[in-house]
Amino acid sequence: MGRQAILVAHGSPGDPVPQEAAMQALAVRVGMWRPGWRIRGATLAMPGALEAALAAMDAPLIYPFFMAEGWFTKVNLPRRLAAVGCGDVRQLAPFGTDPALVDLMVAAAGGAGPVLIAAHGSKVSATSSRTTYEMVAAMIARGFGPVRAGFVEEAPFLEDLAREMGGGVCLPFFALRAGHVVGDVPEALEAAGFDGVLCPPIGEDIGVAQLIAAALERVI
Repeated sequence: MGRQAILVAHGSPGDPVPQEAAMQALAVRVGMWRPGWRIRGATLAMPGALEAALAAMDAPLIYPFFMAEGWFTKVNLPRRLAAVGCGDVRQLAPFGTDPALVDLMVAAAGGAGPVLIAAHGSKVSATSSRTTYEMVAAMIARGFGPVRAGFVEEAPFLEDLAREMGGGVCLPFFALRAGHVVGDVPEALEAAGFDGVLCPPIGEDIGVAQLIAAALERVI
């Protein structure tokens, strides 16, 4: 059946349709960079979506459209794959850990002053913040800065850091425009009196489709 891949995101359990549509649209854009491939998008939140995509393909690559390794990529997604007899398909590293992402982050942040990376964080695992700090270090290593990271679910909290910085560019380190991006991030910036620019989440960057296409090609 040729080269195949499924791009899998978390999605929004409370309102799964918009994020499911976003993943399907992303799959189309990735496919434009990989003619001859069959590429589909699905979210874990949309009932039956991942299973339907798997049923339509033969041992596809699984590309996790997540910002870090964690419970969803290491436990939940493999469990869902195994439940339908696809436990042996190849799962790639998450989107947020791709070394090429730093180029998109630097370009998206531009040169309009200090950069505040808004990220998820976690109360129970250090993996999420570690991936974010690795991105901060990579941007600084490129001579870009100052760059700092604030989190929704752990210290330093986004609101506190935004208040301290005052302004600059806030770049959300998120894959999709969902709950945290449309609610928690702008609310934290408003509460902090942040006088700066709020960028779209990096997962919406125009270069993301090409980045994913390159990641798929590297494993073939």
